[in-house]
Amino acid sequence: MAGPDNTTPVPTEIKLHQKSRVLEIAFEDGKRYTLPFEFLRVYSPSAEVRGHGPGQEVLQIGKKEVEITHIEPVGSYAVQLVFSDGHDSGIYSWDYFYGLGKSQDAMWTHYLQRMQEAGASREPGTGAFAQRPKSK
Repeated sequence: MAGPDNTTPVPTEIKLHQKSRVLEIAFEDGKRYTLPFEFLRVYSPSAEVRGHGPGQEVLQIGKKEVEITHIEPVGSYAVQLVFSDGHDSGIYSWDYFYGLGKSQDAMWTHYLQRMQEAGASREPGTGAFAQRPKSK
C-alpha cells in the first residue's frame, strides 16, 4: 500500500494581503500561487463544506467579502484558517494548498457554474434565490 504523498513541495512563504483579500503562497519548487480568500473559503477542506462523501458538498454563498482574520499552524504540515464569517474548521495541508493552486482556474469556473445553476449570489447578505433568472 502506498503511504502519504511526500513529494509535495513545502511552502517557503505564506503572506496574507488583507486589502486585496488574497493569500500568497510560495513553494520550494519555485511555484507561487495567489489564492483569493473567497476561493479558500468556498473550497474549505472542512466537513461542513465538503460534506462526508462525494456529492455531499455544500455550496457556499455570499462569501465575496470574506476575510481571513487569523492563521494557526497545525504541526509542520498544515495551517488552520480563521475566516471573518466565523468558519474555522478547515485544515489546509501543504498538499491541499498546492492542489488548489494548480487547479484554481478550473475549480473557480466550476464554482461559478454551480452558483449560477443554484441562482445564488457571491454577494454577502443575499439569499440563495436573490437573483432572478434572466428573461429571454
